[in-house]
Amino acid sequence: MTTKLDPFAAAPSLMKTWMGTSLAVAGSLEASLVELVKIRASQINACANCINMHTVEARAKGETEQRIYLLSAWREAPCYTDRERAALGWTEALTRLSEGHTHETAYDALKAEFSEEEQVKLTLMINVINGWNRLAVGFGLWLDMAPAKAAA
Repeated sequence: MTTKLDPFAAAPSLMKTWMGTSLAVAGSLEASLVELVKIRASQINACANCINMHTVEARAKGETEQRIYLLSAWREAPCYTDRERAALGWTEALTRLSEGHTHETAYDALKAEFSEEEQVKLTLMINVINGWNRLAVGFGLWLDMAPAKAAA
């Protein structure tokens, strides 16, 4: 994959704001849930950069290999909590909006597990990762996690 454009160089002020918003939203919910949402949306959007990045981050935060590997089949896997299932269902419903507005069942599950404030936070998180997916896929971005971790 060849990077077409570096959005951080092209629009540094806006990208700094976008990054700040992303971090604030991600910090508003439990880290394990946020990483599952990021990975699942990135799988749906076929964003290799974000799948790579967030699986590394999930592992670093204690996520198991089993739960990462089973994420694309979460409905059939017994290792996710009801809260995680609700978040994953909502993630899929919003990420796939263009396929039709059939999100009522997902919203019912969401309401059962998340407060209204948490529903907004999760919806913002889903929007943020979908935005990052579009930036990464659109501009051919790739962050090699090993050098990035070493630099941090």
